[in-house]
Amino acid sequence: MESVESTAQVRAWFTGRLPEGWFTGAPEIVRDREEIAVIGTLPEPSGETPEEERAALVEGLVLRFREETRERRIEIAREAERRFRQKVSWGVSCGDQTVMFTTLSVPVMTRLRQSERQVLDTLVAAGVARSRSDALAWCVRLVGRHTDTWLTDLRDALSHVDRVRSSGPDVQS
Repeated sequence: MESVESTAQVRAWFTGRLPEGWFTGAPEIVRDREEIAVIGTLPEPSGETPEEERAALVEGLVLRFREETRERRIEIAREAERRFRQKVSWGVSCGDQTVMFTTLSVPVMTRLRQSERQVLDTLVAAGVARSRSDALAWCVRLVGRHTDTWLTDLRDALSHVDRVRSSGPDVQS
């Protein structure tokens, strides 16, 4: 039977399961059909750090967290993958930087008309991308960056639909 837990339930499970002190608050949970991304916020570097050293300090904090928590993250991910039937990826935010440790790369098939294929071929010919597949991924990232507000509003609306659906009657098929 497929897991039907809502994103709120997944967030609550991870919040309860993660060791205290890993993050400054509850982790951000980003979920799609294949993957649950757990992104925690690390404490800001303490003390007065010159700007030219700050990036290196944040990088060091992120790497230390990644190494020191690896075994526990693997254990928690395995439990979550059994429970929610989705892969788990991990990342952290520290300061203005977000670093993902692991993520899935999922193939997506689509049909494109000639004019759409020509866009991808132009990106390949210009050296922006190595292949049509890379060009399509580049286009998706570009659209995501430039329509962030619209996509956020759409995700909020879908989140509302998810809450309403989960509060409705339990329908077994």
